[in-house]
Amino acid sequence: MKKSVLTRYRVMAYITAVMLLVLCLCMVFKYGFGMGKDLTLVVSQIHGVLFIIYLVFAFDLGSKAKWKFGKLLWVLIAGTIPTAAFFVERNVRREIEPRVTEGTPQPVKV
Repeated sequence: MKKSVLTRYRVMAYITAVMLLVLCLCMVFKYGFGMGKDLTLVVSQIHGVLFIIYLVFAFDLGSKAKWKFGKLLWVLIAGTIPTAAFFVERNVRREIEPRVTEGTPQPVKV
């Protein structure tokens, strides 16, 4: 597996997790203090788009790593639980890093 597959998953996992925390904070201000309605709308839409990208990259990594359905589902759902993506990403990195190659093709011996 190429290193870029793991790297893009990791980047999107962190971005999605941070955006979800920002969205939660916006929701607290919107419903708790009655302010930030427009900001919450913008942040929720941005998080939605980034979450879709996260799903694509996580699914790509899971299919290349040949995960079972339950593990793949847990990784996909981790982007919806605040702070879960941070922990899941760390476990995925530990599992996948030993299987990563640099992506440089090896010459074929004839």
